[in-house]
Amino acid sequence: MDKAALKKYSGARVVVALSGGVDSSVAAALLAEAGCEVVGVTMKLWGFSDVGGNIHHEGRCCSAEAFDDARMVARRIDFPFYVIDLADDFRRTVIDDFITEYKAGRTPNPCVLCNTKIKWSVLEQRARMLGADFLATGHYARIQRENGNERPRLLRGVDRRRDQSYFLWGVPSDSLSHTIFPLGSLVKDDVRILARQLDLRNAERPESREICFIADDNYGRFLREKGGVTDTPGDIVNDSGQIVGRHMGVAFYTIGQRKRIGAHGTSAYVTALDATTNTVHIGTADQLLHHEFIVTDLNWISIDPPAEPFSARVQIRYRHSAAPAKVFPGDGGVRVVFDSPQRAITPGQSAVFYEGEVVLGGGRIKAIVK
Repeated sequence: MDKAALKKYSGARVVVALSGGVDSSVAAALLAEAGCEVVGVTMKLWGFSDVGGNIHHEGRCCSAEAFDDARMVARRIDFPFYVIDLADDFRRTVIDDFITEYKAGRTPNPCVLCNTKIKWSVLEQRARMLGADFLATGHYARIQRENGNERPRLLRGVDRRRDQSYFLWGVPSDSLSHTIFPLGSLVKDDVRILARQLDLRNAERPESREICFIADDNYGRFLREKGGVTDTPGDIVNDSGQIVGRHMGVAFYTIGQRKRIGAHGTSAYVTALDATTNTVHIGTADQLLHHEFIVTDLNWISIDPPAEPFSARVQIRYRHSAAPAKVFPGDGGVRVVFDSPQRAITPGQSAVFYEGEVVLGGGRIKAIVK
């Protein structure tokens, strides 16, 4: 959203979710420049002692430096600033789900759940308590409201390298009606330039692309220490049904993984996980390719829940290039059939449906249809 477009929100009270990073800081600055009454809110979602790892990353989400940077941005731009403690909500919704999904042999996407259940639920409620007309974040995505009806449409960000619409499929349409994404029409390089022009102290802060609450990026350590996941040896089985090795528990593997499965004379990958039998299945790269899968826990954003099959481009990972597919609605979910096979369709991850730049909706991948 360019500066001129933000002018229509002049006079509105906008709560900005400030992480302490450059994106949310510039978003707040642009809204203030547009004449909005900005209120900055930083969420305390976890503490380093709560998630372990014995590593303190300066500037990472929920670090003391991140809180301090957010506070200094608020002082620099001159708007009120608050820190709210949502650690209990975050633990019950995001962290507990993360642990449960890995135990079940699935690979979750906690950023999606954080957006849906924390930012556009708990934080949104707090924003209303502060009298906000809108909630704003630094996401690279766009909202189109001038489409001839009351339903907003969620669009990809202009900067396709940074587009974050994939993580937003769970946000209800009603919430998007009261949301602003000031950076949706900008590219990251321009956001850095604006931060330098504003002399923001976090203008050069590097980005963290890993899961925020695992400080050392060691999922296995986190699951053992904080999730109560114990090493439970089981069989590694090849595509012929032969037992070719042992593993320490399906929770420590994900589909497409190559490490820690042993040498088998050729490149081998994890192709499936069976938590009920504690079995890790391996195979060749070709055996990671599948056409068809089931998606549940759906949220439709830009359209009503479909009753008839439709065509869409479907994205199954953040870095996956959405591919053409046919979507077949059914009881409690949809069946997706790609036009051509896609690699490493992973239960627990998100599938997001696009029509051009528009996010139609999304859901969780439940199972591969073989």
